[in-house]
Amino acid sequence: MKLVSYKTEDIEHLGVFVNGHIYNLNSCDKLLPDEMNAFLQGGTELMGRAKKIDAQIKAGDIQPKEEAFYELLAPIPHPTSCRDGYAFRQHVAAARRNRKVEMIAEFDQYPIFYFTNHNAIQGPGEIECMPDHFQKLDFELEVAIVIGKKGRNITAAEADDYIAGYMIMNDMSARTLQMEEMLLNLGPAKGKDFSTVIGPWLVTPDELEVYKTAAKSGHTGISYNLEMKCLVNGQQVSSGNMADMDWTFAEIIERCAYGADILPGDVIGSGTVGTGCFLELNGTGLLNEPDFKPQWLQDGDVVEMEITGLGHLSNTIRKADTTFSILDLKKK
Repeated sequence: MKLVSYKTEDIEHLGVFVNGHIYNLNSCDKLLPDEMNAFLQGGTELMGRAKKIDAQIKAGDIQPKEEAFYELLAPIPHPTSCRDGYAFRQHVAAARRNRKVEMIAEFDQYPIFYFTNHNAIQGPGEIECMPDHFQKLDFELEVAIVIGKKGRNITAAEADDYIAGYMIMNDMSARTLQMEEMLLNLGPAKGKDFSTVIGPWLVTPDELEVYKTAAKSGHTGISYNLEMKCLVNGQQVSSGNMADMDWTFAEIIERCAYGADILPGDVIGSGTVGTGCFLELNGTGLLNEPDFKPQWLQDGDVVEMEITGLGHLSNTIRKADTTFSILDLKKK
């Protein structure tokens, strides 16, 4: 099942995406909330009701009215929190190699994550960025999950049961801001808090069964063979696979939930896949070719991400009409 959040006449709704069309769930079953967070808080009972409607539409047993005019939103427009992991060893190793530092041994000992701004979630469409963001503006190609039930001190062996679904994630990054503030060993913060893009829909785990594969040796949890790619202005710049995650989402959840509650509506990203951002690609290019010309996102660029089974997420980058700069506010 593909769950979507969308807007009509400035009101948010919850629907299913079936064969290119959106159908409102509440209009099919009045016990289903017309909003994603309330739906997720209903747990397995409401998820079961939604899956029944989805199956009936696909079988032609019911023919509800499809939405004709709508704005597609992030599947989880208002997450209860948003964390981002660091699960792909290839990306971490390449980034460190490009900085001429050794691979850090701790990466293989435990999964880490940071909290990002859950109020800066966006879906398909235009992304407005400030002038400082365009100082080395970057994309990050990732997979994200959303938590479907409350839990605490969850083991990796049981953690996959807490995943309501999967999405594409673009962890937008302003690298100049990020690198400046992290010199003080705190962050990332301003380099990340302006936009995190998820979408186009939330895909429930049952739809991905055909792609299921074994986790890497020594790891616990479900993995999927999902091809990942990113295009900028129609030119492919990144490719990878979700199966390359060294740390599984189950293991990341185990760490997130240690001594803390995870809640329905929490979003957790995988971290960047290998080759999944310009920071890594530029570093590798410069290492191999001194005359390499680095690339960063510019005003008007179209960023498209595609992941097998999860869909296609497209955004156009726009520059805000302002000269306000926090980089200019630095004390001398």
